[in-house]
Amino acid sequence: MPEPTKKEENEVPAPAPAPAPAPAPALAPEPNKGKEAGTTPTKDEEEASTPSALPPEWSLGESPAAEEQDKQNANSQLSTLFVEKPQTGSVKVGENITFIAKVKAEDLLRKPTIKWFKGKWMDLASKAGKHLQLKETFERQTRMYTFEMQIIKAKENYAGNYRCEVTYKDKFDSCTFDLEVHESTGTTPNIDIRSAFKRSGEGQEDAGELDFSGLLKRREVKPQEEEPEVDVWELLKNANPNEYEKIAFQYGITDLRGMLRRLKRMRRVEKKSAAFAKILDPAYQVDKGGRVRFVVELADPKLEVKWYKNGQEIRPSTKYIFEHKGCERIMFINNCALTDDSEYYVTAGDEKCSTELFVREPPIMVTKQLEDINAYCGERVELECEVSEDDANVKWFKNGEEIIPGPKSRYRIKVEGKKHILIIEGATKADSAEYSVMTTGGQSSAKLSVDLKPLKILTPLTDQTVNLGKEICLKCEISENISGKWTKNGLPVQESDRLKVIHKGRIHKLVIANALTEDEGDYVFAPDAYSVTLPAKVHVVDPPKIILDGLDADNTVTVIAGSKLRLEIPVTGEPPPKALWSRADKAIMEGSGRIRAESYPDSSTLVIDVAERDDSGVYHINLKNEAGEAHASIKIKVVDIPDPPVAPNVTDVGDDWCIMNWEPPVYDGGSPILGYFIERKKKQSSRWMRLNFDLCKETTFEPKKMIEGVAYEVRIFAVNAVGISKPSMPSKPFVPLAVTSPPTLLAVDSVTDTTVTMKWRPPDQIGAAGLDGYVLEYCFEGSTSAKQSDENGEAAYDLPAEDWIVANTDLIDKTKFTITGLPTDAKIFVRVKAVNAAGASEPKYYSQPILVKEIIEPPKIRIPRHLKQTYIRRVGEAVNLVIPFQGKPRPELTWKKDGAEIDKNQINIRNSETDTIIFIRKAERSHSGKYDLQVKVEKFVETASIDIQIVDRPGPPQLVKIEDVWGENVALSWIPPKDDGNAAITGYTIQKADKKSMEWFTVIEHYHRTNATITELVIGNEYYFRVFAENMCGLSEDATMTKESAVIAKDGKIYKNPVYEDFDFTEAPMFTQPLVNTYAVAGYNATLNCSVRGNPKPKITWMKNKVAIVDDPRYRMFSNQGVCTLEIRKPSPYDGGTYCCKAVNDLGTVEIECKLEVKGGLSFCRLLLQGVPPNIIDSYLRDLQSSNPEEY
Repeated sequence: MPEPTKKEENEVPAPAPAPAPAPAPALAPEPNKGKEAGTTPTKDEEEASTPSALPPEWSLGESPAAEEQDKQNANSQLSTLFVEKPQTGSVKVGENITFIAKVKAEDLLRKPTIKWFKGKWMDLASKAGKHLQLKETFERQTRMYTFEMQIIKAKENYAGNYRCEVTYKDKFDSCTFDLEVHESTGTTPNIDIRSAFKRSGEGQEDAGELDFSGLLKRREVKPQEEEPEVDVWELLKNANPNEYEKIAFQYGITDLRGMLRRLKRMRRVEKKSAAFAKILDPAYQVDKGGRVRFVVELADPKLEVKWYKNGQEIRPSTKYIFEHKGCERIMFINNCALTDDSEYYVTAGDEKCSTELFVREPPIMVTKQLEDINAYCGERVELECEVSEDDANVKWFKNGEEIIPGPKSRYRIKVEGKKHILIIEGATKADSAEYSVMTTGGQSSAKLSVDLKPLKILTPLTDQTVNLGKEICLKCEISENISGKWTKNGLPVQESDRLKVIHKGRIHKLVIANALTEDEGDYVFAPDAYSVTLPAKVHVVDPPKIILDGLDADNTVTVIAGSKLRLEIPVTGEPPPKALWSRADKAIMEGSGRIRAESYPDSSTLVIDVAERDDSGVYHINLKNEAGEAHASIKIKVVDIPDPPVAPNVTDVGDDWCIMNWEPPVYDGGSPILGYFIERKKKQSSRWMRLNFDLCKETTFEPKKMIEGVAYEVRIFAVNAVGISKPSMPSKPFVPLAVTSPPTLLAVDSVTDTTVTMKWRPPDQIGAAGLDGYVLEYCFEGSTSAKQSDENGEAAYDLPAEDWIVANTDLIDKTKFTITGLPTDAKIFVRVKAVNAAGASEPKYYSQPILVKEIIEPPKIRIPRHLKQTYIRRVGEAVNLVIPFQGKPRPELTWKKDGAEIDKNQINIRNSETDTIIFIRKAERSHSGKYDLQVKVEKFVETASIDIQIVDRPGPPQLVKIEDVWGENVALSWIPPKDDGNAAITGYTIQKADKKSMEWFTVIEHYHRTNATITELVIGNEYYFRVFAENMCGLSEDATMTKESAVIAKDGKIYKNPVYEDFDFTEAPMFTQPLVNTYAVAGYNATLNCSVRGNPKPKITWMKNKVAIVDDPRYRMFSNQGVCTLEIRKPSPYDGGTYCCKAVNDLGTVEIECKLEVKGGLSFCRLLLQGVPPNIIDSYLRDLQSSNPEEY
């Protein structure tokens, strides 16, 4: 058995690129897994390899995740979490594919953790995006977690081996699956080992990601000249670091960072081992079925040695044999298989050394080549070849695209030992192509040509004429058993329940049950794959029929007079029949007359443009075609609206109603009268109003809710099934009127020995007729005409009635009347009626008989509450006091002031039966005093008193003196005023004035004493003082001033007042704060501010574009302490421009300007609605367009 090849000890191992996780469709038959990229290449691969191909016995080097991965694989054997694992799948470039994994959650307390990997190291969670989506769902009923990985718009470099891992606490499970991505271009693989260090998608979205799938990209196999093999790693090890980039560019390595990391690991100098004198080689390579020998040399032969494979200890067996030779420890692996391709390490004490084993499978050669084949369509085609080994993995290609057999594929692959056969059942022209077979050691190709057999027509199609409803059967026979297509008038025939397409062997049938007129046409049968066609014509005939389903049972058509009748009668028949209309043996021709006929393929129409009463009658229609004839009769009835009824009569009238009746119309329009509509209007109006919305079936009606006193007219409409007649003539005008309601609140006002005065209130409801007056009637008690009434004035029971005595001969307008000439001690009943144009109302009765005898009522004065205390008024105000009183008969009144008679020239006294009024137009202080009122009825007397006080401002104090002056203080005293204004003095107001300016300033207000001390005076000034007296009317008009002044002298020095000249404060206007350019937003108030000074105070004028702003409601102007403000309310772009503020006084004029720009323009309509003149809007829009041409 040959020993595995190995490197010299002094050579640094060169790492190989990461292997592809799964083979591309065009790779060798047995997919390489793990580290099979290190197997010896075939001849073709050597030709396709680049100068940078690495030695086959070396692996990628140490992988930091390898041991952890082996531990997880060991754990997966102990615990299984997957219920459903992802399955291997294939997809075409640009399509989507989804992988699903399911985990049962019955024994899990929380959600498990899942990870998706591509290959051994690429975690796909960081790659999620528009091409990769990871989803997870949980079904509560089944307690099942579902994890999905969806690949969107797959690309060719997505192909490879994938892994799914799920963990939960100490449980772990994983599975692997493959993804194959197919493309339509025929290419063969060409592996470039340096492509492992080329970055995928340079300049694209996923640029910067390492993608080893470049090893699987297909390339056309082109013969290349053999180039001397160059070890790039040897060049890099011996080269200057400055030349690394040059070498990488020369040999096509674009992943410079990955290359430098590998080179750094290669240059790593291993430390001297204390346990091993000689360690394992970095890698070993052996052919499949061969034997490999691992050797280490120990520094101490007593150390115990253990061998491991992927973290699991290796036990001696027939496959694994251990030998000891001195310090050497040897392990043999017999009959190496692809599963032995893994990492191995040996431990001695606390140290270990590791290596990798690569198992190479020998290439498979094609021993018998494919041969070209010619065949006919529909035949079975077999392409056969032989390879060097039994049951080898062979891939078939069609025009360079791999053939993948399956349940739905037309291709079958048969393997018989070394023989491989591609079977095509029922070959078609599309199968003509170049077919090739590929193995790991060679390939072969052949051409397949598929042609059609000559076709003969044994039975052609024939033309047919079929009656409507019969079966149509088109039949033909051809020499070959092939399918074909039926067309009708150039369009494909679609099968249905009525139409069947039958194909039995060489016979083709088209069967149509229950033939219809639309089944007529040109039918053609065209065999598939041939240019031959078989035509036939089908003609469907049908006798004519008249369809009267839409008419009444007696075929009667009713039409309204004046309208257009278009009677469309559906007809059938094939070919279309000819129709003839007639009436009373007179044919109706087609043309442009008022009555005419119109013919169409599926109907015949009788047209009457303007129907008249004479058009009523029986019309006949006759149909005829080559298959037969048909006849029918139709009755046409012309109806019209009824004639208008005669004018109605109003028989009775009330306050808001009337009763009216009328006669039916003479002609009912050929249809029974269904009812009537009634309308009314005011006589002076032209607007009629409908009174009923439901038809009135009778010829009598009672209109209501009319306005009393307004003249009305009514009219009638007759209604039948056709419509509403014209209105009748209006009735004679009538006016609704009604008497008023009875007067209310009838009461006795006064009674004397011979008279009774009654009063009442007007009726609650007067009505439109108004109120002309009242009639007061009375009768004596004991008279047969008396009517006993209850307390509410309504009759309790009736006695025999005679005429009442009318108290007033003429109607009275007032609600009060005195009945005179009555006998003393008599008792009378009284009633009153309201009278208007409609007559007298119901009477209002007084509730009980009235005794004609005067009653004495003692007097009583009712003083208002505000007069029970002193009544105070100021001089010049009016005094108007009303004092009510009671007493009968009419009392005698006497007024006195302070016990004396009142002067009626100064004080007006007005008396009535119920009150007395004292009135003073302009009160004077002399009107103050006590006023006594006496009310007397016969021997009964009642008195009352009222105090009136007329007040005025007090006079000034009599004398004000300066009692003493010391320091900054002055002591004052004064005498109260002689005149206190007829009111108590409430206080005094003291003022001071400097002798220089003589401007008075208040020092003390509301002071109650007659002496005061004034403090905090200015030393060196000379002061005068004055005092005002104050009462409830205010301060006295004059004040009393001190005769002498008080000098506040400075101690020890006499101050001489300097003489100053008057200062000229006049100044021309000047702006102390200018206007600034402002931007405003349309619709929001804007303000312009500036400040100005000047003496005299300048006049401020605002201008816009040199035009003064005057009385414009959109602007408001303010000026406060020299600050000038212009407010623009809700400005629009029209308000933009140059604003100027102008200040003018006697000494000069000054102006200042600023610009205002309003953002957010308004349309022409908005400016027009705001009151801007159109010519100004046009000018503004033109200026705006010229200033900003890019925005318009």
